[in-house]
Amino acid sequence: MQSSSDSSTFKLDQRVHSTNDPRRIGTVKYIGPVEGHPGTWVGVDWDNGEAKHDGSLNGVRYFEARSQLSGSFVRAQNLTAGISFIEALYIRYRDQPTQEDEDEMYVLSASNKRVSVQLVGKEKIQDKLSRLEELTGASLSYLGVSNPGSPNEIRNIVPNLKELDLTGNLLSEWKDVGIICEQLPSLAALNLSNNSMSHEIVGLPPLKSIHILVLNNTGINWTQIEVLKDLLPVIEELHLMGNGINAIKTASSSIVHGFDSLRLLNLEENCIAEWNEIVKLSQLRSLEELHLNKNNLNHIFYPDHDTIDKLVGGDESHDQSCIPFQNLRCLLLGGNNIDDLASVDSLNSFPKLIDIRLSENPIADPGRGGIPRFVLVARLAKVEILNGSEVSTRERKESEIRYVRLVISKLHGNPDEIKQHPRFVELKNFHGIEDERSSVGTTGPQKMASGLLSVTLKSVAPSIGEKPPLTKKLPAATTIGKLKILCETFFKLGSIRPKLFLQEEGSPLPILLDDEMATLMDVGIGNESTVLVDEES
Repeated sequence: MQSSSDSSTFKLDQRVHSTNDPRRIGTVKYIGPVEGHPGTWVGVDWDNGEAKHDGSLNGVRYFEARSQLSGSFVRAQNLTAGISFIEALYIRYRDQPTQEDEDEMYVLSASNKRVSVQLVGKEKIQDKLSRLEELTGASLSYLGVSNPGSPNEIRNIVPNLKELDLTGNLLSEWKDVGIICEQLPSLAALNLSNNSMSHEIVGLPPLKSIHILVLNNTGINWTQIEVLKDLLPVIEELHLMGNGINAIKTASSSIVHGFDSLRLLNLEENCIAEWNEIVKLSQLRSLEELHLNKNNLNHIFYPDHDTIDKLVGGDESHDQSCIPFQNLRCLLLGGNNIDDLASVDSLNSFPKLIDIRLSENPIADPGRGGIPRFVLVARLAKVEILNGSEVSTRERKESEIRYVRLVISKLHGNPDEIKQHPRFVELKNFHGIEDERSSVGTTGPQKMASGLLSVTLKSVAPSIGEKPPLTKKLPAATTIGKLKILCETFFKLGSIRPKLFLQEEGSPLPILLDDEMATLMDVGIGNESTVLVDEES
């Protein structure tokens, strides 16, 4: 890659990278003298925030950096202004491996000696890649691409590109993106992540062949997306992660229109706190997947027609017959702040929703007062994939039965509890479960037996040693405290204090059982459940 030794090569707000590290990228914020240091310096605000100061030195302010330690002064010869698209292409696909690269291709033998590795078909692969006109996919990530190069150069050299990854380069002007895309008529997928794109979208022609566009960490906001919308007539996937988006600001209406082909919208790792902002997307007819992991949402609901009418006001372009989120089948909400059951229950109202992620929300974390997986499965009538795990027919049946029995145990003495469980009556009737209080009353052993659960106890404590699992019949009303005492007896623990976890089907991690007053039914232990027996540290 070429570097510049002349500070006149640079200009304010230009994107640059360190000469020795193309991944160390920043923006030029100052060019000139620095008091007490000879010569001309370039003040850079580094993207990764790892530098020396905030743009001031020894009490003198030279520029405003984004953070206290993201700015530094650099000599021009230590910065690179970037290279053209084709230069990067040649570096990635035409250059022969260096001796250093060859030296790294080895494994250690049994006697700890280096044995060279010969890659099978290596010459064939390199020969194919060197014929650039045959390339259909290219990755030019972190190569310092700053411009499209000479007119028609791209069209003549890689005419058949369909997928292009330009992650982490020095592009910032949309007109440069347009020049690249116009020369690639077959280009369907474009990744511009980690390029700091201009807020002014000018000189960008319609991208008529782009089906997938990735703009993660580009600083884009929804106002710019509204401009891009009309330039992306066939877009199917739009990825906008990590852009600090906190509102869906539309141009002329409160509802987002257009995007007729958009199937997937990725808004993960943004700053959206109000579900009303997401409701503005409810009229996108083709939308099937909406990714909202790691935002700031604390409550969600399904918008009825009154909500939509209030949102659109007197907008005559609004189609009253359009069902909100009519084709949405996947909604990812992990890592938000959702903590209420009403939000969970509202997911049943989305017409086609079957794939849901709620992990890392308070409501789905029993350790933070949330509900276990089996309750989520039972409350969500149509869910087929929960938190990335398939809900099997068996898991659904067992979860719903456990849930009904759990609710029955809570209803005695508290009839108002039923208001918190909208699916209870439906599930109770569907599974034919009798409304009786297990293990209580005067009906004798038969009624006691109906409340017994088959529970497998599995030791995982290092100091206990390897012991075969034990399967025991236990009353559903057994408390966790009582179960710990029983485990001390079953496994002859002596002075070791047991720590219990519920291992649930479909859950990546077992659930800690630390409320000693809670019953097996309270914590979701059902028939054929597995409890892991560990030891207190």
